[in-house]
Amino acid sequence: MYIHLGNNAIVKTEEIIGIFDLDNTTVSARTRDFLKKAQNSGNVILTGTDLPKSFIVAATKKGENKVFISQLSPATLNRRKGY
Repeated sequence: MYIHLGNNAIVKTEEIIGIFDLDNTTVSARTRDFLKKAQNSGNVILTGTDLPKSFIVAATKKGENKVFISQLSPATLNRRKGY
């Protein structure tokens, strides 16, 4: 099954490691460091131009992690995922 993250970004649900709220999680320095490293390595994909509300970490077949920045709330994404 697939989940639509916004602006034609689609990910397989079994590849999703986690869905995180940007407001709550970026308070932590570890999360900010993680996002900065992902950005520097080119593994961040923006799914829209609106104010981002969440980020999704997904594992690829190559063993890399992709980080999707979405304007959709974590609650909306979890409903789409079926939780």
